[in-house]
Amino acid sequence: MSLTTWIPRSGFGLGLFFANLFRDATDLVIPRPPDPSCQVPDWYSSAWLAREKARLESNHPFAEAVLMNLPKTLLGELGVYHHESVLTEEVMAYLQPETPSRWHKQQGGTFLDVTVGGGGHSLALLQRGAERVVGLDRDPTALEVAQARLAAAGIPQERIQLWHLNFADFDLQRHGFRDEQGQGIPFDGIVADLGVSSPQLDCPERGFSFRAEGPLDMRMDPTADQETAADWVNRRPVEDLIDIFVRYGEERFARRIAHHIERSRPLFTTTQLAHVIWQAVPPAARRGRIHPATRVFQALRIAVNRELEALETLLAQAPNWLKPGGRLAVISFHSLEDRLVKWAFRRDPRWQVLTPKPLCPSELEQQRNPRARSAKLRVAARSS
Repeated sequence: MSLTTWIPRSGFGLGLFFANLFRDATDLVIPRPPDPSCQVPDWYSSAWLAREKARLESNHPFAEAVLMNLPKTLLGELGVYHHESVLTEEVMAYLQPETPSRWHKQQGGTFLDVTVGGGGHSLALLQRGAERVVGLDRDPTALEVAQARLAAAGIPQERIQLWHLNFADFDLQRHGFRDEQGQGIPFDGIVADLGVSSPQLDCPERGFSFRAEGPLDMRMDPTADQETAADWVNRRPVEDLIDIFVRYGEERFARRIAHHIERSRPLFTTTQLAHVIWQAVPPAARRGRIHPATRVFQALRIAVNRELEALETLLAQAPNWLKPGGRLAVISFHSLEDRLVKWAFRRDPRWQVLTPKPLCPSELEQQRNPRARSAKLRVAARSS
């Protein structure tokens, strides 16, 4: 597509001149549809997608223009990992990376980002004065993107260390964070941005979303040798499905859906499962604000990745990873996670609660990133 096809011709002679002069660049300047989550316009042809994917993979100088204008529904098709971190300013205000560490008075502290994702929080910490950031993530693609993003921002390699690791498996001493006496060297702050990321949702091959057809996978780490969502749906007893749909999805039609799944086996794709769920629920439930499959998909994702068990481990171990006064900032996206964080902070005497009520994204941030609207931030400090 050329800029000349959508700029009005009358009164724009100079604009048309530059459009022809820089035709290669303007091929990538795409008009933004009214709603980034709307259906894909006709002018996004498969040939166009293939061409632009090749340009992105070759680090084309105008690739950023594509990322700024593409509907999010296409980022998965392009294979682009583009994640916008939420509540970044609020997290920075509480973790205070610009404050000198209690152990290194001339420098900022050392921080642990247990969910690196696209590297947004890690980059903000380093740009605000953190001396060093250690980043963990289950998703190897996220780590590659974070490393490239940090390098592009001019962050020296010695200031960032990335690990392909589930934060539930992290250990100070086992992973080399110890002094000459073998004692663990704790961090000044920890940030955890829980749940599934936008790139994972937008990539059909990962199987997290029913908006596009993909395999029933849902593993945060696609290289892990573990059960997939397809294994759960096709092999688990009905009672197991009912249990996770109730516990992790708070689904009121859990029994009906589980029995309908059993009768429809085998199921291999996200759209197949979504259709079965749609048929299972009463007609009145199909007209709700959210799709009937939403809670079931959430429950399967949590079960496949053992997300709540990992969060419980984090909340129990984090005080051991922090210096006295060090802070843990946790961003959750649904009530199950938020309740775990709230009661862990209140009941564990090692924590001093800094946010009696969770902080939510501003209206401006929600407008810029609609997926941020359900985010909640809670912060606690390790007691001295």
